[in-house]
Amino acid sequence: MKLLIVLALVASVYGLPQHEHHDHHEHHESTTFIPILKYDKQQGEDGSYKTIYQTGNNIVHEESGYLKEASEDHPNGILVQQGAYSYEAPNGEIIQVQYTADEKGFRVESDSLPTPPPIPLAIQEGLKEIYKGIERREQENRNNPNYAEDEAKRAQLDYNGQYYHQ
Repeated sequence: MKLLIVLALVASVYGLPQHEHHDHHEHHESTTFIPILKYDKQQGEDGSYKTIYQTGNNIVHEESGYLKEASEDHPNGILVQQGAYSYEAPNGEIIQVQYTADEKGFRVESDSLPTPPPIPLAIQEGLKEIYKGIERREQENRNNPNYAEDEAKRAQLDYNGQYYHQ
């Protein structure tokens, strides 16, 4: 009987929830209340819309959208969205961003985005020469009555990993 009581106590101790130790740097929840100062959403019957909101911590967002008519490439139409938002960076700078999303993809503009360095002049000149060579070859091909035959030979050689020599 004593053995049964000891086993029951041991089982109950193992059944207690274990205390987990959390790293205090993993996740911090904010208790700061940030009010919504302005919010307006307008929805048109044609699917168009306009939304604007502003928060108490200097976030401002405006967006509008409409459905572009259907085309052969886009039989269901295209949703076009345009907008802008701004916020205050930790250093106090106001960051402003404008964007457009449509059949050409998502495009964003902002003075705050990093930009690549300019292409060096020597590389620009080299690219111009490459493009001139491509244009010259295309012009020669247009004037070549055997172009289709030559192109088929070139494609077969490319497929075999060989080079085409004229």
